[in-house]
Amino acid sequence: MPIKENKDFRRIYTRGKSFVNPVLVTYVLKNRSKHLRIGITTSKKTGNAVKRNRSRRVIREAFRMMAPNVQPGYDFVFVARGKTPFVKSTDIYRAMSQQFKIAGVLK
Repeated sequence: MPIKENKDFRRIYTRGKSFVNPVLVTYVLKNRSKHLRIGITTSKKTGNAVKRNRSRRVIREAFRMMAPNVQPGYDFVFVARGKTPFVKSTDIYRAMSQQFKIAGVLK
């Protein structure tokens, strides 16, 4: 289930815990439902529209591979960095799993 509302993004940015990596920034916040919700942000710093879309696709694919290992009931916001459009989804997956392990959201 995607996060689309600006107020949800702002709530996660302010109350959530952030984890930084050269290819990905992840914000994690526990929610009241039993669903995993994700939002992906790509700024113009990431590059042109093609690079921003590639960044979103790569992040979405890495999360799809990761989702079965994640506890339900969390909101995630992923922020693409400058290097994101140039790496493969396996590299994002590696960074994501490292961040999730530190956050303690893995099963």
